[in-house]
Amino acid sequence: MTSIYKSTVTEIGEMVPAFVAEGMLVFFGEGAPDELRDFCIMHEVIHKQDLMMVGDFVAIHDQEFEILAIGEVANENLMNLGHLNLKANGNTEADLPGDVCIAEVALPEITVGIEFGIRRG
Repeated sequence: MTSIYKSTVTEIGEMVPAFVAEGMLVFFGEGAPDELRDFCIMHEVIHKQDLMMVGDFVAIHDQEFEILAIGEVANENLMNLGHLNLKANGNTEADLPGDVCIAEVALPEITVGIEFGIRRG
């Protein structure tokens, strides 16, 4: 597999578990405004090479999830802000422009220090 995007989780907002329970993970690069930090998973970008495509995989720690849909601004948000709104809803069309959709699955526990990324292959 080719690594398209790779980062390390540096901080977890206190509201993240509530979002996980709703099937959503909100990632944001370390430059996120303070008002967003409570519900975001902050991360430090290590590598970014290409844009996401349907069929790529979101890798969180040791699990991978196939991307089923990508909103029209999701790639721009990820590349410029480190922002990814990941929804485990099984949709093959994104509801919102910033959404990235994967299968309707239980999302993994997020902890500081784990790697998160996008892989192709």
